[in-house]
Amino acid sequence: MFRVLDMKLEVRGAEYIPASGGAVLACTHVSYLDFIFCGLAGLPSGRKTRFMAKEQIFTNRIAGPLMRGMRHIPVDRSAGLASYREAVAKLGDGEVVGVFPEATISRSFTVKPIKSGAIRMAMEAGVPVIPMTVWGSQRLWTKGRPKDLTQRHVPILIRAGEPFQPKPDDDLDALTADLRSRMSALLEQAQADYPVKPEPGSEPFWLPAHLGGTAPTPEAAAALDSRPRVD
Repeated sequence: MFRVLDMKLEVRGAEYIPASGGAVLACTHVSYLDFIFCGLAGLPSGRKTRFMAKEQIFTNRIAGPLMRGMRHIPVDRSAGLASYREAVAKLGDGEVVGVFPEATISRSFTVKPIKSGAIRMAMEAGVPVIPMTVWGSQRLWTKGRPKDLTQRHVPILIRAGEPFQPKPDDDLDALTADLRSRMSALLEQAQADYPVKPEPGSEPFWLPAHLGGTAPTPEAAAALDSRPRVD
């Protein structure tokens, strides 16, 4: 698909992915395809990443076969302990586990408040956390928009930041806040580096409001996320 669509993939920071041993990749989340692009950062080091993702994605007609085939980790949000334990075990076995600490796609294309699970897993397994971001994938398939997997030449920027090693006696809330700051900095830099600007007269749905786009503000996005789901 990447070749057919001639996607312009740019990976920076791949050197931060260790060639061996466990690590947690903590990535921003703007698209249903982020697990594919985020995982590319590990390939130069010969690493494949297992991602934790909500269970519903594994039953999706398009994403489900990909997720199951690549043996990612389904998360049942009503009973997440089993998937957490599986992830910690994989980290202890020396695998790389990918996590989206925002838990859901950010409709505002800014970093939402994040969960502490990435830090807790790294603490328990004794492995580093590597902050990451993906930018551009929201133009293909994001929450609240029809997917468009026919676009060609879409740039996708993938950035990994410097790892840090949580210790068991560290302040969990402080480290979680620090991780969010690192993820935000990577995302903002990727947004600044993005080579495509909106065409005159177009609807820049894929840009956050503070950059002149029509994406919901963080407050409006939070209100949308809080609405009861209608199946």
